[in-house]
Amino acid sequence: MIPKGVVHSDPQVLGGTPVFVGTRVPVQSLFDYLEGGETLDEFLRQFPSVNRQQALAALEMARDSVLSRAHSA
Repeated sequence: MIPKGVVHSDPQVLGGTPVFVGTRVPVQSLFDYLEGGETLDEFLRQFPSVNRQQALAALEMARDSVLSRAHSA
């Protein structure tokens, strides 16, 4: 379940790519930045329409997804 105010997918916005609510910033961009060695602060500087709470919530959702799958295996 995705909390309101974090991630949204709409076929009319970037072809349904999951984006941060209220933006056109793909959630994948956050993971790409972190994977590339950038910090969360740098991501937020580059994408000022995403707020820190949204970014942290997306990371928490990803963490919870990984942990729940690991526990069910």
